[in-house]
Amino acid sequence: MSYCTAIDSMPENRKILHKSYHDKLYGFPIHDDNELFCRLVLEINQAGLSWETILKKELTFRKAYHNFNIKKVASYGDADRERLLNDAGIIRNKLKVNAAIENAKTILLLQKEYGSFEKWLEHHHPKTQPEWVKLFKKTFRFTGGEIVNEFLMSIGYLPGAHSSDCNTYKEIVKAKPMWLKR
Repeated sequence: MSYCTAIDSMPENRKILHKSYHDKLYGFPIHDDNELFCRLVLEINQAGLSWETILKKELTFRKAYHNFNIKKVASYGDADRERLLNDAGIIRNKLKVNAAIENAKTILLLQKEYGSFEKWLEHHHPKTQPEWVKLFKKTFRFTGGEIVNEFLMSIGYLPGAHSSDCNTYKEIVKAKPMWLKR
């Protein structure tokens, strides 16, 4: 059963949460660096947990991380780390909190070199999934194979977010820039 059809068999309260993400966000290109950073942080925080847990906490993540403003998160110090580790609205894992802060600093460097996080991704496209994993492990913190795969599928860089008979899949194909269709 694909993720696309799995939603249909969920109880109504879960279906609403998952369907909104599935239909409007999952697999669509993201052109805003702060939103790309958001998706990366959420995927990192999902490790070892269900995506549903992350979807339920997305608004509190946004509040805790200043709406994923890369410059603000990159400037976080010890007081911010402590604040995040005490925030029950997010995942309170020291490695994941530190990864978010350090990855924000890395993205600032990529922006200086490439113009944006999106342009850095574009510069490296296309790559195979193992090539992406190697690049992400070299560049970012807390980015194993599953995290990288899900992040890249969720922003349209790797296939697999939707089955080809899914209506959302057809919308994503229309939304992708030509260079991403390679």
